[in-house]
Amino acid sequence: MNEQLPEIQNPYELLGLDVSFAIEPSAIERAYLKRIASAHPDRVGDTGAVDAAALNEARRCLLDAESRANTVLRLLGGPSASEDRSLPEGFLMEMMDTRSAMEEELDADPDAARAKWRQWGSDERKKYSQEFERLLSEPGSLGACRTQLNAWRYIERLIEQLDPEYDPARADFS
Repeated sequence: MNEQLPEIQNPYELLGLDVSFAIEPSAIERAYLKRIASAHPDRVGDTGAVDAAALNEARRCLLDAESRANTVLRLLGGPSASEDRSLPEGFLMEMMDTRSAMEEELDADPDAARAKWRQWGSDERKKYSQEFERLLSEPGSLGACRTQLNAWRYIERLIEQLDPEYDPARADFS
């Protein structure tokens, strides 16, 4: 998920949370439930109610680690994916080899291959998430954070493509 919220909205602010990548899903849920309950028109009337759709989108954004990372980077003033398309050195060659191995295994035994490659994707997601979090703590590392996120997005696309129902025409343009 790339930067889903318009730049004028801050999901952390909407939910009353401090900007942090390392936030527990339970904290996001608690903040969401508190805000959505206090925003209900039966409690506050039609005027002054926070837009429930905006709260739902803020919650969705922060519960998705990749989307949360993009949001944190944006809020800290880092480059967007469209401004910086860099990838780690050797990453594309590694991904070409990975994709080739994945396709071979999917042709031979689709069910076993999907299970194996989903686990690989989960491990890679965790690795990129941890590295992003580490880089955030380093001064002047917003560009490196973007590079990490660009690679992370590539991994997410590979995971999406493991779904037997995956339709690139629908997935890529929806």
